[in-house]
Amino acid sequence: MKTKKPTAFNPVFTITPAMAANLMRIEAVRQAIQSLPITPRVLASLRETARLFSTHYSTMIEGNRLTQEQVVQVIGQEQHFPGRERDEGEVKGYYAALDEVERAAQQQEAVTEAAVQRLHALLMGGGKTRVRPTPYRDGQNVIRDSRSSGIVYMPPEAKDVPSLMKQLVAWLNRQDELPVPIRAGVAHYQFATIHPYYDGNGRTARLLTTLILHLGSYDLKGLYALEEYYARGLKDYYEALTVGPSHNYYMGRAEADITGWVSYFIEGMAVSFEKVRDQARSESAKGGKDQTKLLRNLDARQRKALALFRRSRQVTAKEIGALFGLQPRTAALLCQRWVESGFLEVTDPARKSRRYRLNNVYEAMLDDEK
Repeated sequence: MKTKKPTAFNPVFTITPAMAANLMRIEAVRQAIQSLPITPRVLASLRETARLFSTHYSTMIEGNRLTQEQVVQVIGQEQHFPGRERDEGEVKGYYAALDEVERAAQQQEAVTEAAVQRLHALLMGGGKTRVRPTPYRDGQNVIRDSRSSGIVYMPPEAKDVPSLMKQLVAWLNRQDELPVPIRAGVAHYQFATIHPYYDGNGRTARLLTTLILHLGSYDLKGLYALEEYYARGLKDYYEALTVGPSHNYYMGRAEADITGWVSYFIEGMAVSFEKVRDQARSESAKGGKDQTKLLRNLDARQRKALALFRRSRQVTAKEIGALFGLQPRTAALLCQRWVESGFLEVTDPARKSRRYRLNNVYEAMLDDEK
């Protein structure tokens, strides 16, 4: 079948009254969360829960068989489940990609094709952090119904993928006038539509969504997980993404009106944000000093390591390695980097018994929790 050359990306949608109302709900929660005092212990706990929820639900959407409890065990305790090696790799990869989203957002890095390709590489890397950006697919892929094997969607040809991705990224970086949630929703839809990879497209689309929201200051201190909203209503999620008169990209999908999808996405954000607000209000009622600004200086591993220092003010590299499932040499190098960055201080310099403590600023932060 002859295909037409992709035209410049120009999504078609209308901001309806219901959509506008949901945008106002999102803004109200965003402002409320910024003013709520949340202690380091509570913030770290809620953030980690949100990350684990994101990992569990986003991989579950694609058929991952690990339960929420098993995801926690794989990520936090390096436990293994025979026969679930691929599932374990998927959750480790998604968790590693979330680390990259957070790092890129902290550095306020622009959304680029290379950034998207790195996210995909981490996603598919099984937890590895040293990866090369993944090139786009070089052949046709097809989405089929798992029961009937019928074609559900036929994405654009491989030759058109680079141009379509370039157009999407260019559109994202020039759309300052659109509300950030709408930009994120459109990006999710268009990435899934282009389907630039053979595998991992849905997960990468959801990661891209999170990155755009975080870059646009819609991070809610990292406490929400949109993936749960999708996973709890998969039928609605897939129906909202199914747009256009044909399953073939070249037969109307590119020009289709995506108001329905954007409306679904914005409503999901509003529901997810309000859930976070209710949790945060409950926790903030317990009192404590808000340390959000200080905690933002820490990466995901450093925030997780705070749990060790709550139990003991001095720890070894071995204990830190056990927390993250690292080999002794890797754990020692990590501690060395943390000393150089000012996060840790050495209390016992002896090589065999070397111990570490938090620097005074972060130790005082833990003292404020008591």
